[in-house]
This record gives sequence, C-alpha cells and structure tokens, in this order.
Amino acid sequence: MMRKYEVIYILRPNLEEEKRNELIEKFNGIINNDGEVTNVDEWGVRKLAYEIEKLREGFYVYVNFNANVTLPQELERNFKISDDVIRYIVVNLED
Repeated sequence: MMRKYEVIYILRPNLEEEKRNELIEKFNGIINNDGEVTNVDEWGVRKLAYEIEKLREGFYVYVNFNANVTLPQELERNFKISDDVIRYIVVNLED
C-alpha cells in the first residue's frame, strides 16, 4: 500500500551545481525505485535556524512522494551516509 510522504533535506551550501543536481537525482532515484516522486521543489540556499557543523546556510530541497512503508528507512539510511546532507526529515502525511 502506498502512503504519502514529504521530505525536506538540507545540502551543504558550497556544493557545485552539478554535484548538487547529482545528489537530488540520486535521492529521487531511490524514491522512484519503490515509489513515485510527485513534486520536487528546490528552495535554494537559505539561512539555517542555528549553526550546524560550522555552517550558517544550507541548500534546501523539498520533495513530495508516494511510497510503501519501508522506503523512508532506506532514504534516511542514504541521507545518513552522505557527507553532503546536513539535515533531513521525512514526514508521513497520512498520520
């Protein structure tokens, strides 16, 4: 059964555009493996609420997707192992 989710993740602000686009494609690919991306919104570089790893800004990406219940765990695992992801949050919109 597919559920609706949203994820916001923050990438390092100093990434080259090409590297940033590769990462966004990679994460969307993980979702599309076992679900479907319905919307991707690149919010761009914004000021962080507080300093993280000596950074004051980050590149925000907002994604809506439909997926089965196991996919968010796999997505979070990939966020954790990527050095370029500063923060992320995956939310189930149906709760």
